Amino acid sequence: MFGRDPWGGSLEISNADSATDDDRSRNLQDLDRVAVSRQLDQTQQSWLLAGTEDDKKKKKKKYVDLGCVVVSRKPFLMVLGSILGIGIFIGFILLIVNTIHHHHPKPPPPDSYTKALHKALMFFNAQKSGPLPKNNNVHWRGNSGMKDGLSDNSARKNLVGGYYDAGDAIKFNFPMSFSMTLLSWSVIEYRAKYEAAGELEHIKETIKWGTDYLLKTFNNSADTIDRIVAQVGVGDISGGEPNDHYCWVRPEDINYDRPVSECSSCSDLAAEMAAALAAASIVFKDSKTYSQKLVHGAKTVFKFGRDQRGRYSSGGTDAAQFYNSTGYWDEFVWGGAWLYYATGNSSYLYLATAPGMARHAGAFWGSPDYGVLSWDNKLIGAQVLLSRLRLFLSPGYPYEEILQSFQNQTSVVMCSYLPIFTSFNRTKSGLIELNHGRAQPLQYIVNSIFLANLFSDYLEEADTPGWYCGPNFYSTDILRTFARTQMDYILGDNPEKMSYVVGYSTHYPTHVHHRGASIPKNGVRYGCKGGWKWRDTKKKNPNIIVGAMVAGPDRRDRFRDVRTNYNYTEPTLAGNAGLVAALVSLSGAGIDGRTTGIDKNTIFSAVPSMFPTLPPPSPQWQP
Repeated sequence: MFGRDPWGGSLEISNADSATDDDRSRNLQDLDRVAVSRQLDQTQQSWLLAGTEDDKKKKKKKYVDLGCVVVSRKPFLMVLGSILGIGIFIGFILLIVNTIHHHHPKPPPPDSYTKALHKALMFFNAQKSGPLPKNNNVHWRGNSGMKDGLSDNSARKNLVGGYYDAGDAIKFNFPMSFSMTLLSWSVIEYRAKYEAAGELEHIKETIKWGTDYLLKTFNNSADTIDRIVAQVGVGDISGGEPNDHYCWVRPEDINYDRPVSECSSCSDLAAEMAAALAAASIVFKDSKTYSQKLVHGAKTVFKFGRDQRGRYSSGGTDAAQFYNSTGYWDEFVWGGAWLYYATGNSSYLYLATAPGMARHAGAFWGSPDYGVLSWDNKLIGAQVLLSRLRLFLSPGYPYEEILQSFQNQTSVVMCSYLPIFTSFNRTKSGLIELNHGRAQPLQYIVNSIFLANLFSDYLEEADTPGWYCGPNFYSTDILRTFARTQMDYILGDNPEKMSYVVGYSTHYPTHVHHRGASIPKNGVRYGCKGGWKWRDTKKKNPNIIVGAMVAGPDRRDRFRDVRTNYNYTEPTLAGNAGLVAALVSLSGAGIDGRTTGIDKNTIFSAVPSMFPTLPPPSPQWQP
């Protein structure tokens, strides 16, 4: 056989069995000598040095190119596998943790004031006039007042909506406006508490229901107006004609005339409406279009009140019998302050802090009702509101002197709330008599509770632990104690052991002076006099008007649960607005579960940056 010599040339291979070992050895030696004697070309050298394929596999290393760096493949795979293994292990642990049922601690139950707050807000649902929303949640109420304003030929405007004032179906715009102002103020200050209680949207809807109606009572798109609506319905029963006080019928069954009362000189009403719209514009500042509409309406109606002076209840009007206004200067200060916060226009602040305005409003003389916030007297409310400006922004000259006076006067009023002072008497069980023993005391007390807590929160936010009453310093804790003890009395800690808020606790008034609550919703339409039997019966009301705060006890801590005596058992819109404001100020927890104070900054959203202006220099000395 012939084969090819790998070194070149041919090679004969013998298969003869006779070949000896010596012959083979000699042949191999000859081949070695030939190989050594010959020059190897490049291909041959390469083949010789490369070794076998197995040697290649054993010696060759593999690499991974990661773009920015090249790493050995084996360590890379080991690291990658370790990372994946750790990730799978962590995921498995998390899966086990999430699968196992945990018993998370329940949030603390709402305090008594928060529980009462839920009830108090329901009263406004029961007082709504017009087409009721589906979520109104007062089953015995229905649409009513659907022709208000349209059926009066002298008015011929849509006045559907708003709120009935009390146990009747009259819409008194003066106390209604004050109620909306007070509710808006409470939201501006304590928004986080409303949110924590789950009532923020409810209170905002309540305010909007009122402000939507107020915008209907004048030409809100105009810059100048010459009249506004003061009232829908009549309460004077001297003529014996069917009206909202003479008849005892459900609002849904009213079939008598409801005249509209307008006024052209009503500065008090106009300024209070301006306050309500301006305050609400801050509540709805995130709804830019609606907020601007409210601001424009506030400026228009305030200008009307300033231009055409007069009291809305003068001249023997129907309103004078029920909500008589004693003056309009306090409303000018009040409305001016709210318009300043809503617009940032310093002309409103200049007006609200004018010394002459404050003097006319009674800031420098002590009337019997000095320091008592109500639907008629707004002075102390304005003083607290403007003290806020001094405490947090300190605008300086030319406002400092009057703002300091307002803060000092506010401090004096807070002192008068304390039992160690004798500005106001108290019942034997400790209820403060802010209306000097007259009937229906609770509406004034809840307002004082709100102001006391608010002033305390202002001081604490300003890092001030208290205030002075003469030479003595008192902690805000004393003021808060006053607020709590008064509210506790209202909620049941009283000699009657009765909650004066309907639906709160198990013992509350059951004969509330309220037409809708006292007449059953049984498909029977009772006429004007037909409902008198429900007024006069000694049976309990068939419908519970949840959240209604009744007028309250007398000066001897006695209460008569009698439907026909409204001085004990009638609730009012303004009274419940104060109740809501007081309760939210007392409620203990914010959305994070901690005690929450005021919202310091929201009210200043429209106010430009303020740097105190230096007073003018003294005249140059001349010898």
